[in-house]
Amino acid sequence: MLQNPTGDLSKLMTIIVPGFGSNKNKPNYLAMVDEFNNLLVSSFRFDVYGHGESEGNFEDITISEVVDDILQAIAFLKKKGHSRIGLIGSSFGGISSIMAASKTHDLVCLALKSPVSNYTDKTKYVLTEEEILDWKTKGYRIDEDGNRVNYTFFEDFDKNDGYKVAKNIIIPTLIVHGDADELVPYEQSVKLFSLLQNGTLVTVHGADHRYTNPEHAKQMIQVISEFVKKF
Repeated sequence: MLQNPTGDLSKLMTIIVPGFGSNKNKPNYLAMVDEFNNLLVSSFRFDVYGHGESEGNFEDITISEVVDDILQAIAFLKKKGHSRIGLIGSSFGGISSIMAASKTHDLVCLALKSPVSNYTDKTKYVLTEEEILDWKTKGYRIDEDGNRVNYTFFEDFDKNDGYKVAKNIIIPTLIVHGDADELVPYEQSVKLFSLLQNGTLVTVHGADHRYTNPEHAKQMIQVISEFVKKF
């Protein structure tokens, strides 16, 4: 979904990348786009591989696949004539955006909403060693939402470590993270912030991973909106 409230191709176009198991039409993304439209900030949001309306089997999802999706989205927008592109990634879309940003010079800014920075650490935060071993033995696991996820997802982690590539990201980078996040450790964003050359960390106190409290969601959207409108 591409929205350009000004019709000006020289203005910032933001790419919005949803999280794992999410899609482009979740309420927080729609609310974010509404705020962007009010600020005359353009947006392009899409469903990643195996999610929403996109092709592919959900169980085959990997970070590397979504990094490729993002790079293809950048190429698509450049081909349409957009010269200033920003990237906004949420959770799983966050680490995918970190990796993509480290591989391209076509972005002017990066915003990360409760991002995973290191999936190996994140997985050990929510799964026991026995559960990870069972995942490897079976070749797949059923996640908390009932989705089948192949072990190739885990095997792909080593190639996509946000901490390792953070130093390669020189564009202004905003991280917004709730300090009551039950799925992705807030400490990951603290560490990522320390490794970035041009980073800002905003803590939403008391917010969980999905910003289920409307006031927390409003704060998160406002912080990201204030950031992108500068570009």
